[in-house]
Amino acid sequence: MAEPVFKSKITPYVFISWILAAFGGLMFGYDIGISGGVTGMDDFLIKFFPRIYERKLHASENNYCKYDDQLLQLFTSSLYLAALVSSFFASKSCNLIGRKPTILMASTFFMAGAGLSAAAQAGWMLILGRILFGIGVGFGNEAVPLFLTEIAPIHLRGAVNILFQLAVTIGIFIANLVNYGTSMLHPYGWRVSLGGAAIPALVLFGGSLFITESPPSLVERKEKEAGKAALKKIRGVDDVDAEFEEILIACDIASKNKHSFKNLMKKESVPPLVIAVCIQVFQQFTGINAIMFYAPVLFQTLGFKSDASLLSSVITGLVNVGSTFVAIFAVDKVGRRKLLLQACVQMLISQLAIGVILHVHLKETGSLDKGLAAAVVVFVCTFVMSFAWSWGPLGWLIPSETFPLETRTAGYAFAVSSNMLFTFLIAQAFLSMMCHMQSYIFFFFSAWIVIMGLFVIFLLPETKGVPIDSMVERVWKQHPVWKNCFKGTDDSKNYEMA
Repeated sequence: MAEPVFKSKITPYVFISWILAAFGGLMFGYDIGISGGVTGMDDFLIKFFPRIYERKLHASENNYCKYDDQLLQLFTSSLYLAALVSSFFASKSCNLIGRKPTILMASTFFMAGAGLSAAAQAGWMLILGRILFGIGVGFGNEAVPLFLTEIAPIHLRGAVNILFQLAVTIGIFIANLVNYGTSMLHPYGWRVSLGGAAIPALVLFGGSLFITESPPSLVERKEKEAGKAALKKIRGVDDVDAEFEEILIACDIASKNKHSFKNLMKKESVPPLVIAVCIQVFQQFTGINAIMFYAPVLFQTLGFKSDASLLSSVITGLVNVGSTFVAIFAVDKVGRRKLLLQACVQMLISQLAIGVILHVHLKETGSLDKGLAAAVVVFVCTFVMSFAWSWGPLGWLIPSETFPLETRTAGYAFAVSSNMLFTFLIAQAFLSMMCHMQSYIFFFFSAWIVIMGLFVIFLLPETKGVPIDSMVERVWKQHPVWKNCFKGTDDSKNYEMA
């Protein structure tokens, strides 16, 4: 039986909707990039972390330990702890009031966090601002990738979803530029950097008023006519009957399964849940956020001066943005698995090379010579490059497309919360790990990259070109390992919606 053909064309309205929604990623990326730069600014350290500033002034201090401070790490990591908790509330919000209002709430929390952080006079204000940022990130990272996946035509689903990650990388790059500029604004440059987070949040706020709600979300909430009208609007054609019928079937099945979190415990839900959680954990254990959070701090540890370290972060940020375009153009042609496996090889070589250079040449005191320091920057760039076209964007894409509708928001909440939990752990532990493990920290991440590659080879199916509501029959039941989760079940029709 031939697969139904879903007609669509890209209109200016739908293209603008993609871009505006993707600002949720820019908001997230700006925060990732801004925190590392701010923690390397002397004015910021003098006001909130004077002990670290004093330690930094002593040239004989251990290179690997000069920034080892739990409170400083809490400044970065507290956001992700808040995002972890809020992602479950965001899941409920997506179900009850829709993706669009949830995106609106994300931008509101983020603007509040930007205002409080920029005005902070004490440590508790700084941390509370980060928590507000975290709630915004939790809501945005839950709603935006789901929204993009649900409004994207099937042949562009991967590319459209990756707009979120592209926006994350652009946000990181902009943050690095902002930090480079504000580092020269004494003594309040750090306030400008933190307050600047309000700008992408304001754009997302306006965008959330402009975009339409996703058709599955409308139909799920018994607004069938509005759902069909929205589908016509985002597809740019009137003939949407085949696709709308699939959405109706999916929503009908979902309506019979009210307890989405409980349904995740069924063995039929094991494959997408395991994939969603593991891919998020692996994304963090590549070591990418350790590099992105603390790039300026890391480069200072290698012997770069403050301005030079920020400039090096700008370079890695530019590489990150450019390489994400590779994913946009390749993901729906090459497929998910090939991109992930190629990146594992490139990331492994880069991490091992950095580890060897530091182990041999960077002692507890002193610094690398210019040639070796430049080589480290190059290997950091090749690492960031491969991550940007693979584990970065696909970490958000794959979980958003593999759950059936009845468990989609709940399953994706587990994916987001897993990401935030391990981002929190890495952010909270990295500087201490670098102090105690020194160059061996890069070998630690290298070992994880090997495990990730084996995971892709044996457990990750290819989802390129498969309708999101046809994953069970065409992906999970055909996989040599995961098909065992569906043996002996008579209700597989509840998971097949096409």
